[in-house]
Amino acid sequence: MYILGIESSCDDTSVALLKCSPKGHIIISEKTISQIDIHKKYGGVVPEIAGRLHAEKIVPLIEAVLDGQPKPDAIAVTSGPGLVTGLLVGTTAAQTLSYATGIPLVGTNHIEGHIHSVELAPDGAIGKPIADFPALCLVVSGGHTELILTKKHGDYQILGSTKDDAAGECFDKVAKLLDLPYPGGPQISKLAGTGNPAAIGFPRPMINEKINFSAKGGPAFGWSFAGLKTAALYWLRDNSVILSETKDPLNLTNARDSSTPLRFAQNDKTKTNLTINDFAASIEQAIVDVLVVKTLRATEAYKPKTVILAGGVAANKKLRLTLGDKLKRLALTSYLLPATSYAMDNGAMIAAAGYYHAVQKKFTPWSELAVDPNWKIGDP
Repeated sequence: MYILGIESSCDDTSVALLKCSPKGHIIISEKTISQIDIHKKYGGVVPEIAGRLHAEKIVPLIEAVLDGQPKPDAIAVTSGPGLVTGLLVGTTAAQTLSYATGIPLVGTNHIEGHIHSVELAPDGAIGKPIADFPALCLVVSGGHTELILTKKHGDYQILGSTKDDAAGECFDKVAKLLDLPYPGGPQISKLAGTGNPAAIGFPRPMINEKINFSAKGGPAFGWSFAGLKTAALYWLRDNSVILSETKDPLNLTNARDSSTPLRFAQNDKTKTNLTINDFAASIEQAIVDVLVVKTLRATEAYKPKTVILAGGVAANKKLRLTLGDKLKRLALTSYLLPATSYAMDNGAMIAAAGYYHAVQKKFTPWSELAVDPNWKIGDP
């Protein structure tokens, strides 16, 4: 079965054609256009600009992906959650194509797409389907941080989510405090690679809550990153940077590649001369710790056969390795990760997720497909 996937929920316009079967998925053709360079000047995604850019690129991308390829058996399109300006562009393009060709539509949840990103393999290889259920899914991105239990394809239960900021948003906003370019998460991780993760004792919010099985998504499986972001703000307020004599007073651009990292001045609180790399490593460690602890707690409680890490933050090397190391002591069938190139938003993951609905003929007429910016996975 050939599935065309369309993704436009944030700042990536992405289209992919997959050949899907119970044995696995093969990416036949794919195209993605990123808007990072446009939004970088604003320090984050501007929804109105994102929508306009999606509208400019979506039709040429679809034409390029389908050029010379077999006619799709179904069109899977992200219809939520996400930015309404982007969702409307993608769904309108999918509706128009469905109307013109008669190809049936599958409205696909963006988070479900991330879960199925672990089924994708680069360079034309066959991506293996998720095989062992139940599976516990940690989905971490700029807009979402959720623990999801799935007992079969299409069956999802949210065990916990963030009460405020997502983990990826925390990464990006702390990076913005340092005047690092957008997206800031990868910049923090790059600096952290040569820093001391124990240099600063940032808090680990909500790490000690007791398990509460009576409440859906109880506090034991939830997160809060707003306080951690505030702690970083206050630490920077109380610790001055040693200024350089350049036009870039914080010298952050050079510090990322310099063998002499930018330092903070000594004061009564720190009692030491810390580098920006130490700061980045400490904040990264705090985020990773709370993500891993809650995931291990849910793993011990629900005893899944598979643990899945997905979403944009799944590209973070420390998170990938730390969670994998901690899970080795547990009797799991598998620990699944997306290829780093498919951790970010992409049309291939939407096609893979849509396949499982298409084989059950769970289609939506083109005239009835609607976007839902707040669509929670597991809801109808």
